[in-house]
Formats: sequence, C-alpha cells, structure tokens
Amino acid sequence: MTVTRPNAIGAPGYSETMPCEPESASRARRLVRAALNTWGLGNLIGDGTLIISELVGNSVRHSGCRLLRVSVRLPDRDRVRLAVTDKCLRPPIAQAPDSNEECGRGLLLVSAMADRWDTEYRAWGKTVWAELRAKADS
Repeated sequence: MTVTRPNAIGAPGYSETMPCEPESASRARRLVRAALNTWGLGNLIGDGTLIISELVGNSVRHSGCRLLRVSVRLPDRDRVRLAVTDKCLRPPIAQAPDSNEECGRGLLLVSAMADRWDTEYRAWGKTVWAELRAKADS
C-alpha cells in the first residue's frame, strides 16, 4: 500500500491580527521579514517592510478600528502580496502634500515602491494591498 502525503493548495502565507495602534507596525515588519526570509526573498525586505509600515500606519491613523489584520502571501512564484485589513469602509486617498508637510506621503511611497496596489471592499470593511515582484536571493 502506498501512502501519499496531502499537497498544499492555495498560496503560502502568514497573517496576524493586531491592535490598531502604532506599535503594531513593528510587529507587522517582523511578520514580513520572517515570511520573506522563509521564502528566500530577503532582497525584498527593505521595500516590503516600508510598504507594510505605511499600510499599517494608514489604518491606525484613519480607520478608528480596534483591530487590523496583516497578511503576507506568495500568490505565485513571482509575486508577494502585503495587505492590511480593517473594518473601515472609507477609501484610502493618496495625498499630494507640499514639501513642508511631515506626513501624508504614505500611499505615494507605496505606489512608487510596489509593482501595483489597490483596495478591495467588503460589506464589513476593506483590505489595502500592495504587490512586489518576487526574485529569489542570489
């Protein structure tokens, strides 16, 4: 009799629910760092941790929620998706702050660093996500 092992289906990924507070950005960065290292994508850590920090920061500043959920997925071999989900339905808005302002550039940074980003809405809230092209460490 041959014993077979089940095959994993779906994308590998990690997620964690966190308090919607500024301190969660460091937890989110650790989650991204761990996932990218596990997948041999350490070259994406700089961009990935900055992007997740900005997405968490936006949720903390604008959602008014008690909790948020951070996820890092590898939907296929050439894409990493970073996402923050909260229960706020207000859309994220990329601002164009003047050079003297100290904040308001988060989504501009995400847009510049990510290959693409968007928002998915549900009846109970939204997920803001950004994708990076995955290239294995050399």
